[in-house]
Amino acid sequence: MSATILPADPGPQADDRVDDRAKRVVLAQPRGFCAGVRRAIGIVERALDLHGAPVYVRKEIVHNHHVVAELEKRGARFVDSEQEVPEGAVCVFSAHGVSPAVRSGAADRRLDVIDATCPLVSKVHQAAVRYARDGRTILLVGHADHEEVEGVRGEAPERTIVVESEEDVAALDLPDDAPVAFLTQTTLSFDETRRVVDALRARFTDLAGPADGDICYASQNRQNAVKALARRNDLVLVVGSRNSSNSIRMVEVAREHGSAAHLVPDAGHLDESWLATASAIGVSSGASAPEILVRGLVDRLAELGYENVELDDGIAEDVVFSMPARLADPVTGRAPRTPLADEAL
Repeated sequence: MSATILPADPGPQADDRVDDRAKRVVLAQPRGFCAGVRRAIGIVERALDLHGAPVYVRKEIVHNHHVVAELEKRGARFVDSEQEVPEGAVCVFSAHGVSPAVRSGAADRRLDVIDATCPLVSKVHQAAVRYARDGRTILLVGHADHEEVEGVRGEAPERTIVVESEEDVAALDLPDDAPVAFLTQTTLSFDETRRVVDALRARFTDLAGPADGDICYASQNRQNAVKALARRNDLVLVVGSRNSSNSIRMVEVAREHGSAAHLVPDAGHLDESWLATASAIGVSSGASAPEILVRGLVDRLAELGYENVELDDGIAEDVVFSMPARLADPVTGRAPRTPLADEAL
């Protein structure tokens, strides 16, 4: 698909109909798979190559229906609990990480575990262990029902309190001089956590924590790119599954910055009524959404008259996380390329 650079958007016409000559699609940069997602998907693909089907995966490897369906076709079996995996079978832990209790349960069942936890999430787990060892109460900034938060909280459940808002900080039943530490859910952005972290810093006199939180570079980059789309387009469409928190937040960010915006799981979910007064449409995708779904949406928009496509300015990401050594190619010693994980490269 070739990009055509167009002049500035003249905006909707006086009669609210869109001039076909002005119709365009602007693709966000960056968008789609982050390094942690690419690594996790590659781990499942490589495990299937080495061990054959079935390979069991605890929870969704990443939050995207297309990715899960494609891996299921190859022989991956997704389960809600390690207790559902046959004893001794290969079991992959998802990119969101797991608690020590889950690891213990897997060991009791003698599962052959392959850990696909994102390295950035693993870093938060390690910090939780360290803060708990130092006798601090851990204030975990995030959504209590998110898989990542459940896993981190499990490192020290008796010492961890989840806080989601400034009101939660004010309501904490702790003295202001209590030794505390904060950690943040990686898939939240600086914008989302800043007020809560500022409230923690304002209240507690003995507060430890990372200088910039534990924010995932990919979440912040994608939200920044969506802000840019919202400023120059009539409508923003974010490709992502409905259970993808980072995709949902991207839609919210676009709306907060002045654009109409919708989550689109795939091209089949595009509501043509959204396009009625939109001449310029910004398109992005969450960190777990494959590029094939973006291409499908762009193709559908082209059928509806939005044939001109341009790439927005943005950050080119070059982060790569290595796969576990046991999955490396026996000849090269490196992790081989895998079709679904490398789709967007």
